[in-house]
Amino acid sequence: MIGLSGLFLLAVLSLFVIQFLKLLWARTHFPPGPTPLPVIGNLWLLDFSLKKEILAKLANIYGDIYTVWVGTMPFVVLNGYKAVKECLVTHSEETAGRALSPFYKDLMGEKGIYPTNNHNWKQQKYFAMMALRSLGMGKKHLEHRIHNEAHQLLMAVTSKEGLAFDPQTPINHAVANVICSLLFGHRFASEDNSFNRLIKATYLIVFIPASFRGGVYNVFPRIMRRLQGSHQQAFEYNNFLHAFVKDEVQSHQERWKEGQEPEDLIDLYLDQMAKSKDEPTSTFNEDNLVQTVVDLLIGGTVSTTTILYWGLLYLLKYPDVQEKIHEEIDAILRPSHVITYEDRIKVPYTNAVLHEVMRHCNVSLTGPFRKCLEDITLLGFPLKKGTLVLPNLHSALYDPEYWETPWTFNPGHFLDSFGRFASNKAFLPFSTGRRSCVGEPLARIELFIFFANLLRAFKFHLPDAEKEVNMEAINVGTCQPHPYRILAIPR
Repeated sequence: MIGLSGLFLLAVLSLFVIQFLKLLWARTHFPPGPTPLPVIGNLWLLDFSLKKEILAKLANIYGDIYTVWVGTMPFVVLNGYKAVKECLVTHSEETAGRALSPFYKDLMGEKGIYPTNNHNWKQQKYFAMMALRSLGMGKKHLEHRIHNEAHQLLMAVTSKEGLAFDPQTPINHAVANVICSLLFGHRFASEDNSFNRLIKATYLIVFIPASFRGGVYNVFPRIMRRLQGSHQQAFEYNNFLHAFVKDEVQSHQERWKEGQEPEDLIDLYLDQMAKSKDEPTSTFNEDNLVQTVVDLLIGGTVSTTTILYWGLLYLLKYPDVQEKIHEEIDAILRPSHVITYEDRIKVPYTNAVLHEVMRHCNVSLTGPFRKCLEDITLLGFPLKKGTLVLPNLHSALYDPEYWETPWTFNPGHFLDSFGRFASNKAFLPFSTGRRSCVGEPLARIELFIFFANLLRAFKFHLPDAEKEVNMEAINVGTCQPHPYRILAIPR
């Protein structure tokens, strides 16, 4: 006779078989892909994270559209520029839904810009775009803020006096202070403990949910909420970040008067709250204000800093590229000249190198998930409303149909036969369509002004004791280089 333990094992086995059969039936309603297993789906195959190399291998097997499963949740992956464009541009409205993982949902809730959908998202994003434009996006006023931080960055690098240092911290301070000045109306000293904790928070909120523990949290959220571990650190820093912003909002409320000239984004938001207080469909409230500011802090700090950090590393790896930039800058951008964003037209090679850094390092990795807001057909496959879709941005940036040498760092990708800068429609580091990055114009201006100022002022090379440049990436929510040290020699 079968004992209780045997009956229990038989019951568990039966449940697994039933779920497996359900998965086999469910997968017939999606594009092809690897066979999912009960409970974990394809997580074992994905190595419990969305690694671009694994997604590329699956594309070679299943084509430009396929389905993978995280536990019992399927999502459809789109590969190559044409497939990504069909989703993000052709079906931009229908795929504008935000699909949040359980971890991000517990962190952010459904407020602000990044975590929200429909009416709330539309109002908050539109406001953020108009506010940033009002504060000088694309105007001299904004560039003046960036020039101030570029000057602080050059001073920080000069203070190293030829000694080897890790450039990430001074870059971080400069980039973070640009977005802080726009949001709060003031900058922070690099020694400010709260400012440095704010910067750390923006990284951990991105990194931890993308870690292995974050992947486990997404499969077993109810269990992980009760367990201690590094994932709880994300909640601690998220609470700090929200408290920090709330304090800034409170100080603005104490001095703000309706009708006064706004000095920063919080002032603009408070003014909008007052104007729309009697509108029944308004989403302008303090909760959305705080989360919108948090979204902009994270989006305006991590990616731009990481691109510049990669940029200096590429110059260490390719000294001939750095030498060509120096020759071009020396001929065009004299030391007394204040570098502006318009100067990118005068230095096409420098601009091309910066774009190739963005393409090749691909900080955003695959990009975020989308959710179908209605039934659509993508690449001939019908997808029901609510289906999760991953337009793989990495696959567009490395699409061999649009890039001559996609796996090689090649500034020529952005130069024509006459040496003039040439754009490429498959260049989508900030995504595209309805959910494209709201801070893309700001990031582009910052990147050029910081990069050009650094290259005009310094020659960068490895410390004498270090012979190799480590170009391996760490995939932690964004694509990060390993920490490195650098020598900056004044020119």
